[in-house]
Amino acid sequence: MNAPLRIVRLANFVAPSSGGLRTALRELGKGFRRAGHDPVLIVPGERHTDRDTEQGRVITLPGPVLPGTGGYRVLVDKRRVAALLEELAPDRLEVSDRTTLRWTGKWARRARIPAVMVSHETADGVLRTWGLSEDLSRRAADALNVRTAHTYSRVVCTTEFAEREFVRIGARNVVRAPLGVDLVARHPALRDGALRDRHARADEELLVMCSRLSVEKRPGTALDALESLRRRGVRAVLVVAGDGPLRARLEQRARERDLPVAFLGHVSDRGLLGALQASADVCLAPGPAETFGLAALEAMACGTPVVASASSALPEVIGSAGATAADTGDAFADAVRTLLDLPERDRREAARARAECFGWSTAVEAFLAAHDATAPDRPFVRAEGAA
Repeated sequence: MNAPLRIVRLANFVAPSSGGLRTALRELGKGFRRAGHDPVLIVPGERHTDRDTEQGRVITLPGPVLPGTGGYRVLVDKRRVAALLEELAPDRLEVSDRTTLRWTGKWARRARIPAVMVSHETADGVLRTWGLSEDLSRRAADALNVRTAHTYSRVVCTTEFAEREFVRIGARNVVRAPLGVDLVARHPALRDGALRDRHARADEELLVMCSRLSVEKRPGTALDALESLRRRGVRAVLVVAGDGPLRARLEQRARERDLPVAFLGHVSDRGLLGALQASADVCLAPGPAETFGLAALEAMACGTPVVASASSALPEVIGSAGATAADTGDAFADAVRTLLDLPERDRREAARARAECFGWSTAVEAFLAAHDATAPDRPFVRAEGAA
């Protein structure tokens, strides 16, 4: 008899203004629940809460804000987390933090619970964006990844790009599970002429970047690309949806260079964000350490082509429906012009068609397979009044 599995998921660096990770956690949780299992998500927050949601039970534990991250909190009380895990008695453990929560792999081994680590970023890529040399980044990443692969039952990578650093160290417990996009909530029909007119004139190209404004995302490349385009006589404006520790510096750079950039901050209205993505001419995704790129995939689902960093996993995701560029403003500007030279209908249809290859149902099936989670004979039903 196949019983429902309690899949406890742990994540750090999740905040109300989080983007891709928060989306992935929500959609996977919803999928696990629809499949009949019992997902429980534990994340840091300002205070303790315990709620039943569409993605399953969500528990927040008090966690301090990590300085310099723009509001990210972390779970630092190991005893409290371990006590909660003991109380929840999971059948499976899924961890979305390769650094501060890596200790949970040892806890799971002692408890004889299969544990999965999800690689949402490449370790060497992140270290390089923080200024380490390629050699030092690689050695540090290899040491970290050897311990991760040894501690966890499986390591889940969302792309072949993310998998490479584990293949490099000879890890044999790596599985591939792509992420997805909501093809109903993100659609070309969201295109809004009035919204576009609010940000760009009829003779201007509207560029959009949906990204956290932090070092590893390299948001400054988007401003450099805009400056390069305008220097060449291309009438373009940029709208930035996202917040983070670099925002003030980027706003200052835009003022000093007289660049037409609108900083919207975190856009919590998902409908508005989708309309913005659908109304743009090109979406920019300059992060060189991205292992999937959910925001870029959402833009493509809205019919908007993407220019992505050639150093990231996004070339694998966008295929021929967008363009890739080296990590410089001039290279991104070249790629933008290449896309704009294509007939608008062709580039928008190609973007949507590529996004249709990445539905969330496929992602959920792949993640459940990583957990060896078969469909239960009787779906989990939460007891009424349960905390």
